[in-house]
Amino acid sequence: MPVASKLDLPRTDAIVVGSGPNGLAAAIRLAQAGWSVLLIERADVPGGGARSAELTLPGYIHDVCSSVYALAVCSPFLRTLPLAEHGLEWSYPQAPLAHPFSDGSAAVLHVSLQETEATISTDGVNYHNLMADFVARWQDLLEDVLAPPRLPKHPLLFATFGKQAIRSAQGLAHAWFRTERARAFFAGLAAHSILPLEKLTTAGFGLMLALLAHAGGWPFARGGAQQLTNALLSIFRSLGGQLVTGCSVESLDQLPPARAILLDITPRQLLSIAGDHLPQSYQHRLSRYRYGMGAFKMDWALHQPIPWRARECSQAGTIHLGESFEEISQSERYAWKGQPFDRPFVLLTQPSLFDPTRAPAGKHTAWAYCHVPNGYSVDRSAAIEAQIERFAPGF
Repeated sequence: MPVASKLDLPRTDAIVVGSGPNGLAAAIRLAQAGWSVLLIERADVPGGGARSAELTLPGYIHDVCSSVYALAVCSPFLRTLPLAEHGLEWSYPQAPLAHPFSDGSAAVLHVSLQETEATISTDGVNYHNLMADFVARWQDLLEDVLAPPRLPKHPLLFATFGKQAIRSAQGLAHAWFRTERARAFFAGLAAHSILPLEKLTTAGFGLMLALLAHAGGWPFARGGAQQLTNALLSIFRSLGGQLVTGCSVESLDQLPPARAILLDITPRQLLSIAGDHLPQSYQHRLSRYRYGMGAFKMDWALHQPIPWRARECSQAGTIHLGESFEEISQSERYAWKGQPFDRPFVLLTQPSLFDPTRAPAGKHTAWAYCHVPNGYSVDRSAAIEAQIERFAPGF
C-alpha cells in the first residue's frame, strides 16, 4: 500500500483537522492558552455543517446543514467569546417553535414559560411543573450537562434533570401529559435525537431543546450559518491561528510533528487516518461503530411565505410537522428499521421571515428535512411537500 506523501504545512504546537464548530472551538481554546495552532479543512469552504450558500437561485441564501442555533447562544464556552465584535448577529424569531395540527391550531414553544403553557391547553400546568425548576436554573444545569465527565457542581439539580432525561420520550410524554396535543408537541422536540422515541434518553433531547428555548431562544445567524463560522474564524485568526483549506489528510503520517493533534472527524475517518496509531481494541470498536439514521433535506426559493393554516406558524422560526405522538413515533421507528414512513415527521425552518438578508426583497427561503434509513437513496421530496401541504394548503 503506497505511503501518503508529507503535506507542506507549517510547524505548530497543535494541529486540528476539521473546521466544523467543534474543531473551531478546540482550535480557539488552544490558541487562547498560548499555543500556535494550525486548522486544516478538506473542503474549500470552512465550517463543516455550519455553512451557507446560494443552493437554489442567485440571491437566496440557504444553510447547507445546521440552521438554528439554540445551543450556541447558551453554550458556556461560546458565551465567553466576543462573537458580536467579530461580525456575528443573531436573528431571533418571535417564537422559537410552532407545532401545527390539522384543526388549524398550533402548540407554540415561546421563550416565556407562561405563554407556552397557554398553547398546550389543560396540560399547561403539567408542562410548568416539569420545566419550571430547570428554566429557573438553566445556567447551573447547562454547566453540568455540557461538562466533561466529572462530579456535578449542582448535584441535586443535575440528578433531578437526569431522572427525567434518562427516560424514553414515550415514557415521559405519557407520564406527564394527558392530552395528545402536548404529547405530540413533546414528541417533535424529542425526535431531534434521531432515535425511535421508545429508546431510553430520548426524553433528554426534548427537555434540553425546550429548556434552551426558554433560556435563550432558537436564533438564526443573520446572513446565514456561514456567519457563525466566519466569526469563529475571525476570533481564531486574531489569536494567531492559521487555516488551510482544500487540504485532504489521509494519514497522520502526512502531518508535521506537533504537541497535540485533534481530529474533528467521523469514526470511520478516524480509523482510516489514524488506525495504525491506535490500540487494536480501539480500532476494533471504531470498525464496529453503527451509524444512525440519515436525513433527506430540501431547500426552497419561495415567492411568498408558506401559507400555514395556523397563523401562529408565521411567528415561529422552526416548525415541526406531525399530527400525533404515534405518527411521529412511527416515522422515527420506521426509519430506524429501514422502512420509510408515508407521513414522515418533518422539521422545517423559515429564516427569511426574520432575516431579510436571506432572499431578494419580498421573497423567501425555507429548509426542511425528514429522517431516513442510513444509506437511503430514494427521493423523499413528494412526501415532505405533502406533509407541508397538509398543514399549509396551497404550498
